[in-house]
Amino acid sequence: MSDMRPKLLIVEDDPGLQRQLRWAYEEYQLFIAGDREEAVEMLREHAPDVVTLDLGLPPDPDGTSEGFATLEEILRIKPDTKVIVASGHGARESALHAISGGAYDFYQKPVDIDELGLIVRRAFHVHALERENARLAETAPEGGRVLGRLITAAPEMMKVARTIERVAAADVSVLLLGASGTGKELLAQGLHDASPRRQGAFVAINCAAIPETLLEAELFGHEKGAFTGAVKTTPGKIELAQGGTLFLDEVGDIPLALQVKLLRFLQDRVIERIGGRQPIAVDTRIVCATHQNLEEMIVAGTFREDLYYRLAEIVVRIPALRERPGDPALLARHFLNRFAKDMNPQVKGLAPDALAALDAWGWPGNVRELENRMKRAVIMADGKHVTAADLDLDGDRAEGGDVVNLKAAREMADRRAIRRAIARTDGNISGAAKMLGISRPTLYDLLKQYRMQN
Repeated sequence: MSDMRPKLLIVEDDPGLQRQLRWAYEEYQLFIAGDREEAVEMLREHAPDVVTLDLGLPPDPDGTSEGFATLEEILRIKPDTKVIVASGHGARESALHAISGGAYDFYQKPVDIDELGLIVRRAFHVHALERENARLAETAPEGGRVLGRLITAAPEMMKVARTIERVAAADVSVLLLGASGTGKELLAQGLHDASPRRQGAFVAINCAAIPETLLEAELFGHEKGAFTGAVKTTPGKIELAQGGTLFLDEVGDIPLALQVKLLRFLQDRVIERIGGRQPIAVDTRIVCATHQNLEEMIVAGTFREDLYYRLAEIVVRIPALRERPGDPALLARHFLNRFAKDMNPQVKGLAPDALAALDAWGWPGNVRELENRMKRAVIMADGKHVTAADLDLDGDRAEGGDVVNLKAAREMADRRAIRRAIARTDGNISGAAKMLGISRPTLYDLLKQYRMQN
């Protein structure tokens, strides 16, 4: 008879603690690994939903490098795993690093078995809820809405949304890294709305869109008479975000001289307007974003290293649209419904060749490109359905991906095909099965096998 208990993997190199944890967690199917290699092997073989991970693993038992490398590999292989990181090394720094790296929670050693047990039980509960939410998102016509307005059914983007929701409650600076058009401002707004500062203002400024000579006044404000044309005292964006969140888009475009002033604000939480003499205390949370590689800019001397570490307490990397299977069709349908209402009411859906082209295209401009193409397509469409020609897509840019192993690659391909079929048929299982060329019972079996439904 198969063991139906939840699967828990413990990654710990201390034999005494291994025995203690084995005794404490009899309610779970327990797997124990003493190093990264064993942990990865057990993860591939048993696919546990929750992992407790000691950062001090051999060959670096007194440090954290091997533990963080193990965390990264676990989440690369099985991104939905809830990893609870434990360490006695630099609690705050390790916690921030772990959470920004995708860990579910952090626990400081020495281990209290009862307290850690509560965290483990909560992790299993959250994983079960998220699996159900993912199932509902897979079959919903518009995909899953997370963080308010964000539409996605891709596990890669759901992971980003969960990270954003988790760090929203902590009053730390967040850096969003992603290509143009991936939804950085939408995620920043979602972070603000999920934070204790939601009653305050959300103020956004694109640092690349404002001339260097005006950017300082935009950020810090100015006093009357500070320069020609300053006919009245004007508060800057930092002041306007008092009690709320300031979103600095394209922060990599801030000039070096202004970086010094921004760093001073982050350190002291006071500003001075241009032409002013009086320091002004401001309680504003900073969330920033860029498509540039700030670490390379630091090496080149165009971005201050001390400012980077102030801004990047938590780093969240946003996947490109081509890395989010199923999302192009979901977003295309969302944009079609939005634009057709006012621009071409006769348009009701997407033709099969349009859906194929949406899947095959590489989306160099990400969601912004998809939105623009859908607006054009709705205007240009002659019939009730948008075609590939309306989208001006040739559909010859195939997507790729790294293959972890044959079994994982096969499952990944199955999941992608099922997700797309369900998205294309508005959640109709019979229609999706027909599109996939399989029977309805076979599709239900696959959904159950891959835990895409209860």
